[in-house]
Amino acid sequence: MALWRDDPEDDVLVGQGVKLRAPVLEDYEGWAKLRGASRAHTEPWEPAWTPDELTKSAFRRRIARYQADRQSGTGFPFFITRARDNLLLGACNLNNVRRGVLQSADIGYWIGAPYVRQGYTRAAVRRVLAFAFDQLGLHRVEAACRPENQASRLLLESVGFEYEGRARAFLNIAGDWRDHDRFSLLATDPRR
Repeated sequence: MALWRDDPEDDVLVGQGVKLRAPVLEDYEGWAKLRGASRAHTEPWEPAWTPDELTKSAFRRRIARYQADRQSGTGFPFFITRARDNLLLGACNLNNVRRGVLQSADIGYWIGAPYVRQGYTRAAVRRVLAFAFDQLGLHRVEAACRPENQASRLLLESVGFEYEGRARAFLNIAGDWRDHDRFSLLATDPRR
């Protein structure tokens, strides 16, 4: 299912103050700088970073994986940029797209430390949800966050996600299996 054209720049999603687009190799320097500067902010909520996390070769592998996911229709990675100047702010990814009787996907996101609590992540999540439901025709989008991550919980609830319960030892974060709160939004639910 090829929903994306050959040139990722042709497939830009525009939201309130943000543009979302497929990552490309030319993003490496800006991405590495933002990720490095935001490590203390993002690391408590993410899988452990590899020793070569910010290297160009690791970024190349990441881009190859993103392209394979896009081509297979199983994942749609987006870099979040500020609409007025295309400054890289973070990422919002639709992963584990499942078809058949399930018609669902997982959403994940991160925002650079200088841009937290400015509305960019919420705008990006809203736009990716519209893409998931209106363009991909999915029925359900799921999200997970650690119980102590109140900022993420509030963001999810603010766009319409419903709490579904706690998943024990759900994801390996910073080297430990951690519980996560699970949320979902259905295509038929009101979006905020």
